[in-house]
Amino acid sequence: MIAVVRARTLNALRTSLAEAQEAAKTAREEAEQHKWSSELATDSAIRAETALEKIQTTALQRAVDAAHLEGELETLRAQSLLDTEDRQALRTLLRITRKQNSRADRVYVLFRFGELHSVHVTRDAAEIAAETEGASRDGWFTPSTHGTVPAAAEVSWCIRPVQLGCAP
Repeated sequence: MIAVVRARTLNALRTSLAEAQEAAKTAREEAEQHKWSSELATDSAIRAETALEKIQTTALQRAVDAAHLEGELETLRAQSLLDTEDRQALRTLLRITRKQNSRADRVYVLFRFGELHSVHVTRDAAEIAAETEGASRDGWFTPSTHGTVPAAAEVSWCIRPVQLGCAP
């Protein structure tokens, strides 16, 4: 069978074929471009996921390190407080030792109705001892404060300072 085609129709078909081929070529180029862009985007996404995983791992490790350091800091603070308390206790002991090592030049003898009751390092300690035995707070007699000395049996409580280390 022979088909008769007019030249104008043939030219139109050829033009249409050329346009279709050109459109197909352009579509292939665009598809190639999109494929390349897609591969590039996929590679970028993979790199981003890898970087994100590394960042998350690093952040987790930093959090663990921070918690560990926080624990160490708390321990060091507690140790510092203990050291401070120890230093304070040592200072107190040193003061007490120095006070005990410094020789007193006198003692205070507490008499009750002329009889020796007790011996104390300070006048305050003697007064406190007498007050615990019932002496009144303001009824003290010290021989150096009065012009005349009453008989020892007449005075209920008497404190006399006695020098140490010197011969009478």
